[in-house]
Amino acid sequence: MTVRVVLADDQPLVRTALQMVITDAPDIEVVGEAGTGAEAVELARSLDPDVVVMDIRMPGMDGIEATRQIAAGPSSAHVVVLTTFDDDDYVYGALRAGAAGFLVKDMALDDILAAIRVVAAGDGLIAPSVTRRLIEEFAGRPAPAPERPTLDGVTEREHEVLTLVGRGLSNAEIAAELVISVATVKSYMTRLLTKLDARDRVQLVIIAYEAGLVRVRG
Repeated sequence: MTVRVVLADDQPLVRTALQMVITDAPDIEVVGEAGTGAEAVELARSLDPDVVVMDIRMPGMDGIEATRQIAAGPSSAHVVVLTTFDDDDYVYGALRAGAAGFLVKDMALDDILAAIRVVAAGDGLIAPSVTRRLIEEFAGRPAPAPERPTLDGVTEREHEVLTLVGRGLSNAEIAAELVISVATVKSYMTRLLTKLDARDRVQLVIIAYEAGLVRVRG
C-alpha cells in the first residue's frame, strides 16, 4: 500500500531533497507540494493524503494554524512537523494543534521516511534524538489558561503507563519498567487513547504534562 504525501515547506530546496529521496522509496509517493500553510490546507482537503509533512515557519498562515485546520477538517491526513528544533519556539504549539509527529531537518532522510510510514500507520512519533529535550523545553508552555485534563476512569496502572509515555519511553521501555509484556503495554495504550479521546501517542504525551503527571526538570 502506497503512502500518499503532501510536502509543505516554503523552501524549494527542502521540498526537492525530500521529493528526490521519496522517489526512491517504492511505498511512498509525493502527491502535492505547498509553499504556504494555506496551500497545505487546501491540498489536504482536495487530495486527502495519508501524511502532510509540515514546516512551521511559512509566509501567511504558519504551520501551526495549518496543522490545526487539517486536524479539525474532513481530511484523514496525519501531520508530521519537520522543522529546525533549535530555532523554533512553536513546536509544542504544533503538537497541541494536532500534529501526529515531530521531526528535525538534520535527521537522516531514511529516518524521515521511516517516520512517515509510522505516522501513516496511525501511530504518533517524536524524533528519538530530541524527545526528552522537546519535553523539557516545551511541555511547560501550555496555551493560555488551558483546562487541566481530567483523568476520570483511568486506572492506577494506566496512570503509570501514561506517566512513562509522557517521559518519552517506548512501548518496550515501558514494558521493562513495569515488568509486563509489550503486548500488555499496547493494550493499555489502546485503552488510554479511547478513555482520553486522544488522537495518538503524541497527544498522550501532552495530556500527561497538562495533567501534571510529568514535570519539567529544573
